[in-house]
Amino acid sequence: MISPAFSRRLNIATLATLAMLGLWLLLDSTLTATIWDGMTISQSAVQVEYCEFNHPHRVFHQPINTYSNLAYLFFGVFILLVAYQDQQNHGLPVTNRMAGFPLLSGLMGACFVYLCLGSAFFHASLTYVGQRVDMNATYSILLTLVGITIYHVFHKLQLKPTQQRLWVVVLLALIGLWAPLALLVPSSRLVPALILLLNVGMLVNYVQFRVQRSIGLVLLSFVLIVLAIYIRTMDVRKINCDPYSYYQGHALWHVLTALSSFCSYCFFRFDKASNPGRP
Repeated sequence: MISPAFSRRLNIATLATLAMLGLWLLLDSTLTATIWDGMTISQSAVQVEYCEFNHPHRVFHQPINTYSNLAYLFFGVFILLVAYQDQQNHGLPVTNRMAGFPLLSGLMGACFVYLCLGSAFFHASLTYVGQRVDMNATYSILLTLVGITIYHVFHKLQLKPTQQRLWVVVLLALIGLWAPLALLVPSSRLVPALILLLNVGMLVNYVQFRVQRSIGLVLLSFVLIVLAIYIRTMDVRKINCDPYSYYQGHALWHVLTALSSFCSYCFFRFDKASNPGRP
């Protein structure tokens, strides 16, 4: 049975996603590609990294890869609504450690929205700056999830409100500092390392709290990210590639990574006996 709280969050997230879709459709039909003039083209565009055809006359150069980023917006808005509800209940007794730290959920939701806008910017413009923003936004989600994992693995440390705010500031600073680091170490090494660290941490926390945690969410999150990496690799290698098709492997990568990251968040925020619809 779907609870009223879950339905409300689902409806608001859906409306926000549809509103953004409408805005993007308007921009794509009224603006021209000249808005990207003067911006350096990314190496990804020069090498034709992804399968989808580049439409240089459109403001959205890769429309399918651009619109698919709305998956991140949907889950981001949903998580922000969870954070808002947790903030409304702040000070009340809670059994879930994440529910007592609404600011951390707020950061998680904001990172989803950041990735939606950053990745859309990149695939629409295929510019160097867009690529850097896209990658930093990707790392922001992974780093925040790792931060959430550390917070739960070391559960005996009880953070006061000031310390909670400091933890979020540390994560924000780390996200900012990651931008120059990403230029020194290939993403093919950094991303898998963070994914491995996240999943190991989730398994540790599952062992710590078997009764509360769902091993199904750990497995689902891992399977989804492995499938996403496989499909992205196929897309980059141009296997079964149709540049003009509505199906694009990289677009599916966006959807699958959004689902995987959301599952990781739910692993910590919602105990086994609860569901995303509970306040």
